[in-house]
Amino acid sequence: MPILAAPDGTRLAYHLRGRGEPLVVLPGGPMRASAYLGDLGGLAAHRRLILLDPRGTGGSACPADPSTYRCDRQVDDVEALRVHLGLERMDLLGHSAGGSLATLYAARHPRRVARLALVTAALRPLGLSPTAADRSAAARLRSGEPWFEKAYPVLAAWLAGEGEYHPALTPFFYGRWDEAADAHAGAEEEQTNEEAADRYFAEAAFDPAATRAALRALTAPVLVLAGALDGGPTPALARRAAEAFGHAEFAVQPGAGHYPWLDDPRWFTRRVAAFLDGTALPSAK
Repeated sequence: MPILAAPDGTRLAYHLRGRGEPLVVLPGGPMRASAYLGDLGGLAAHRRLILLDPRGTGGSACPADPSTYRCDRQVDDVEALRVHLGLERMDLLGHSAGGSLATLYAARHPRRVARLALVTAALRPLGLSPTAADRSAAARLRSGEPWFEKAYPVLAAWLAGEGEYHPALTPFFYGRWDEAADAHAGAEEEQTNEEAADRYFAEAAFDPAATRAALRALTAPVLVLAGALDGGPTPALARRAAEAFGHAEFAVQPGAGHYPWLDDPRWFTRRVAAFLDGTALPSAK
């Protein structure tokens, strides 16, 4: 497991999978170790994945200053990784909360990004967040599922602020709720630094107007990929995010939730690999 030092001295770990041109991958959670990403549905057959464990997760050390868990403070970690790898410019993929970090990195270091893929990304740096109505509407798309009748009232209460997150809600995040999805979800708690997660999305981390202005300097192609069944972001919200970039394409993966590489690995890999290679896909949405 390779290690590098962040500017503040925190030891950061990353993992290598696959062969080919490098793709730096930032996990979500927030503050979940990169293990849950696996090989991104087979994307490692097309690219050498460089999967960063955020500070305080997986093989990375906890920082001396817990305030550095904040999303914007971790931009320096991503830049340190680029320098460590000796890349003049890098292809970058951010999933979920990692998409927020990838967006802030692109805003601060636009000339260091060759291509940027935002996969079911959290869009707070752009001032976009799913509403309770967004999540409820997405959830109702699952009304034909055998677990829906018991899960939906729990979701409604959670969205109304009447309870904490309950495991009954987890199937809403997966396009297919099966044994593989259950096992994937079951590993989340042990892979996540909860203290860090509470700090990651601090309000002070984001200045949407400034971020949007800075992104005007980004000339790199951008892919904003949403899951058709995802409630955060919904496809409509992700489409609005794509409009913030000068050279963006937007895609919706049919039948996918928040982890699209699990729901249909072949579709996901084909679409993302084509984007990274600059190959047109006429049938892609």
